[in-house]
Amino acid sequence: MSTRRIDYDWELPPEMQQRLGGSSYGAQRVIHEQGHLMVILHEPPAGTGSERKSAVFLRKPDGTWLHKGNNPGERPLAKLVENYRATLAAFEVRHEAAENSEALFQILGPLIPLSRAASNMQATLQAAREAVPGDPMITDLRDRAVEIGRGLELLLADTRMSLDYRLAHAAEQQARAANEVSRAQHKLNTIAALTFPLMAIGAAFGMNLHSGVENLPGWVYWAIFGAGLFMGVLLRGWVKAPDAPVPPAAAGSGISKRK
Repeated sequence: MSTRRIDYDWELPPEMQQRLGGSSYGAQRVIHEQGHLMVILHEPPAGTGSERKSAVFLRKPDGTWLHKGNNPGERPLAKLVENYRATLAAFEVRHEAAENSEALFQILGPLIPLSRAASNMQATLQAAREAVPGDPMITDLRDRAVEIGRGLELLLADTRMSLDYRLAHAAEQQARAANEVSRAQHKLNTIAALTFPLMAIGAAFGMNLHSGVENLPGWVYWAIFGAGLFMGVLLRGWVKAPDAPVPPAAAGSGISKRK
């Protein structure tokens, strides 16, 4: 359902009225016409930041500030900037208390639109100061907005770095665990290769059948044992031997030779 821009109870120059849209006040910006300065800001976004709540201020040619009509505008304008500062402080506390990647990700989501809105607020107040350079309140609020914007940028970068570090650390731990499993499996394969011939020979001679070797001298047993052990060493070397390198494909196959 379409919405219409709220018309507040104040008198605006026709040139300013023409620069306003019919559905909303739009992005954060300033409109300076006929000595009237309209400052359009947004409240700190919540959640994903898909919705924007406008806060509209008007400075009349005599220096009087109005907010959403004929209400005094100095305190609401300063309070809006302080709301950004309070939101920044709240996110700093959440960042310090974050113990895992999920908590950092929950901070990163709403922090991105908040940082963008603070940056746009800073640019808007800078444009307001350039339009009315003699107003000390605008200069002071612009300086506060610069600090808030810088703080949000640093917090956003720190949150991203912390999240990347935790993800990289988790990936390293998984790679280390996989390496340990691979080494353990390799050791088991080596032991199996070393003992497999002995177990095969032992199983063959351990059968309850008359093979004719029951009455042979004792040294025959040790000879068979040594032969099995030697076969195990050979099999172990075959298991541990690296794979043969694959020869590179012949480049230019099918191309006729130069004469």
